[in-house]
Amino acid sequence: MVTPETTKRSVCLRGITWNHSRGHLPMVATAQRFGETHPGVEIVWEKRSLQEFADYPIPQLAERYDLLVIDHPFVGYAARHRVLLPLDEHLSRDFLEEQNENSVGLSFQSYASGGHQWALAIDAAAPVSSWRPDLLERAKASVPGSWDELLDLASFGLVAFPAIPIDALMHFYMLCCALNCEPFSREGSVVEFEGGAQALHMLRDLVQRCSLEIRNLNPIATYEALTAGDTIAYCPFAFGYSNYARKGYGKHRLQFGDLCLIGKAGPGRSTLGGAGLAISVACKHRDVVLEYAKFVASSECQRTLYVHSGGQPGHRSAWQDQEPNCVTQNYFRDTLPLLDRAYLRPTYDGYVPFQYKAALLVHAFLREGGDPEATVRDIQILYERSHSR
Repeated sequence: MVTPETTKRSVCLRGITWNHSRGHLPMVATAQRFGETHPGVEIVWEKRSLQEFADYPIPQLAERYDLLVIDHPFVGYAARHRVLLPLDEHLSRDFLEEQNENSVGLSFQSYASGGHQWALAIDAAAPVSSWRPDLLERAKASVPGSWDELLDLASFGLVAFPAIPIDALMHFYMLCCALNCEPFSREGSVVEFEGGAQALHMLRDLVQRCSLEIRNLNPIATYEALTAGDTIAYCPFAFGYSNYARKGYGKHRLQFGDLCLIGKAGPGRSTLGGAGLAISVACKHRDVVLEYAKFVASSECQRTLYVHSGGQPGHRSAWQDQEPNCVTQNYFRDTLPLLDRAYLRPTYDGYVPFQYKAALLVHAFLREGGDPEATVRDIQILYERSHSR
């Protein structure tokens, strides 16, 4: 607990998040407010690119920063090497149980590994669909309800989605789930070869019906193209950013919703993302950062200051609250079912480098084609090597 005696001295803490309004502004706003209520405490938030958010080594960040906004696949490394503070040893069981009970999908659980909780789920996300109602109406088209309808719409040049390596791999996981071959569900195996090959074929078919430019787009660039242009009407899946559903954020507002039906499995099951707030084990002011972390993750902050500062909360109450939905055209209510069923990636120590290399293989197949089963075999080899490090 931070006491008046604690805050009499000057405490300056550094945090690192990612470079977007959703990632940076709510951290700045919460730090400002926390400093106002805790005189003498200053928290300075810096930012890194979205790609670095997915790839940059946690140990190097933990050496330089007290607070880290992280992607959950890093927690396996944290559990083995203890570069982050195990929050379950410093926060009350009641608080952590409340966070778990109000998790959006598996967001809270995604930051657990090795019997410890390494971060608080302050942000929740998964690939969702989005569209420009005005452009669909102009084209006399509607939101696709099935994969075949999506392919037809893409053939008219109205579809774009992020297909850089990391996003391509997430789409691959999604299609594998739709084909009843969930990745990593069998011990020692990434995916069954035939199902994985079919998923790659389906994804490449869709990519080839879109502009080649999508292979260079991340979710943010995709949303910027959707909101600023007048040709792309629909995005079938991209990690959701509620900012683009808000009035005044882009030239045009986007409507967001669930994924289309894929095969016989019903609406697509996309891959869980989001962000967690972690604390470096090297932080010298643990009492202060723990108090701040509890403040940011609290239902009250998440439903109000956090979401109104451009954030995309991790607390379920914010997704169900009327006010956040009012300002985002019901972004949260309309996409919550999708996040609740989202697929959770592995978090073992070694997964992050596997993910980086496997994403390059999927991206190469989307660019060049070839034998999809050979690509799946190469991904399997990477997986086996990642366990033998």
